[in-house]
Amino acid sequence: MRSCDVLIVGGGPAGSSAAWKLKAAGVDVLVLDRERFPRVKLCAGWVTPEVVQELQIDLATYPHRLLTFPRLRMQFGRVRVPVRCVQHSIRRFEFDAWLLQRSGAPVEQHNVRHINPAAGGGYLIDDEYHCRYLIGAGGTRCPVYRELFRDLNPRASERQIVTLEHEIEYDWRDADCHLWFFENGLPGYSWYVPKEHGWLNVGVGALAERMKRRGQDIRAHWAHLATKLNGTLAPGARYEPTGYSYYLRGRVEVVRRDDAFITGDAAGLATRDLGEGIGPAVRSGLRAAQTILDGTPYRLGDASGLSVGSIARSMLARRARAARPAARPTGTNGGVAAHGLRDRDQ
Repeated sequence: MRSCDVLIVGGGPAGSSAAWKLKAAGVDVLVLDRERFPRVKLCAGWVTPEVVQELQIDLATYPHRLLTFPRLRMQFGRVRVPVRCVQHSIRRFEFDAWLLQRSGAPVEQHNVRHINPAAGGGYLIDDEYHCRYLIGAGGTRCPVYRELFRDLNPRASERQIVTLEHEIEYDWRDADCHLWFFENGLPGYSWYVPKEHGWLNVGVGALAERMKRRGQDIRAHWAHLATKLNGTLAPGARYEPTGYSYYLRGRVEVVRRDDAFITGDAAGLATRDLGEGIGPAVRSGLRAAQTILDGTPYRLGDASGLSVGSIARSMLARRARAARPAARPTGTNGGVAAHGLRDRDQ
């Protein structure tokens, strides 16, 4: 039986961040993942400057494709809001594998099925692995969440996001990131995210429960986006979209149980502004590792991630006030974008 101090289930950004911090401190760490890296990972794939700083990434020496945006082009209904903020786009196929390798932790391919308390302390994983501490970083379907946390931390259906997206090789001409909110009745947004060296990620993400109540099908929203892109930003592109689901952050009740932790999408930590998952995954992984190292409480802190959602809301509010006739009572706004923002924040 393989034994270690800390076993991490999942080698994505949450798991690799925790492994990197623990390994640097000399802890015996093992990472298990059901897939072999590098592996295809559906994701728009943007990374914030905060993540770059927290992971001490030197962008000049990052060995793979990375594109930096000086702004994001957002559109709320008919209102266009260019937001100046630095963001980076990466291919998760490359980024995740690089982070995991950089951590220095050994990695084994294993699909975790059962987790049980071990006699004398710690955990037994499928009667093949033993560890003192256990970190669940396996995404929405993480077995650590399923086995140890589901009863304590049930996921709220109103926070579930469903997506359809595809990443393709494409000779794009527009190097800006475009986001469209609430278009065509979508309770979410769609995106166009170019990547370095001729790659492009496009997709649609929305609140599943709201679509169900409205009788909507995400495939119809995908078709709308594909038609729009064919006529503007990506003429002639061919897609084979696939989807997945994850959860926006709500009230997270329990993220630590004895010496087991859940991080990232396993805990449902995606930001409520743009559904960004990489930043919260990295931060929660680092904090779980820090708790193991020095015994500090495992606190998730705020739900910060991309700040562009709040920036865009502020800009839209200023535009609405500037455009409002003097006779209009304070606090009223019948604009499409303002209605959409209220709907999104509820």
